[in-house]
Amino acid sequence: MTAAQPLFRPDEVIVALDVFDSATGNGRRRDPDYSTLAAEADGVLVGWICWGPTPCTVGTYDLYWIVVSLDWQGRGVGGALVAEMERQLAGKARLIVVETAGRADYAPTREFYAARGYQVGATIRDYYSDGDDLVTYTKVLSGPAGRPEEAL
Repeated sequence: MTAAQPLFRPDEVIVALDVFDSATGNGRRRDPDYSTLAAEADGVLVGWICWGPTPCTVGTYDLYWIVVSLDWQGRGVGGALVAEMERQLAGKARLIVVETAGRADYAPTREFYAARGYQVGATIRDYYSDGDDLVTYTKVLSGPAGRPEEAL
């Protein structure tokens, strides 16, 4: 499923699968700093998401990977995975950070995050390669000491 994504370069697929294996313990010891969820339909994996605490931060989490099978895109799988991740992080995360590409073919990905309340926090020009910016999205889940954002 990950390798079938036309947006991902072969080297990115290798990294994604390594993270997946670390998060699930597939073939090795499970990395406790990764959390993952899978979406299945009729016993077949149709999506997965992986996140974890950002080192050297208090209450910041990175959404590392989210992948939905091409046949299942646009059917709510990705949104459900993100919503469940946010539900599991409620009360312990104050900020979620997502990094994605700035290429034109990533516009639907950026729209996906924006539609779920994520805002562009930073852009680094030519980060991935010439003409391919890094776009960092953030979403505040809570304020200090777990207070809702509205209490800030």
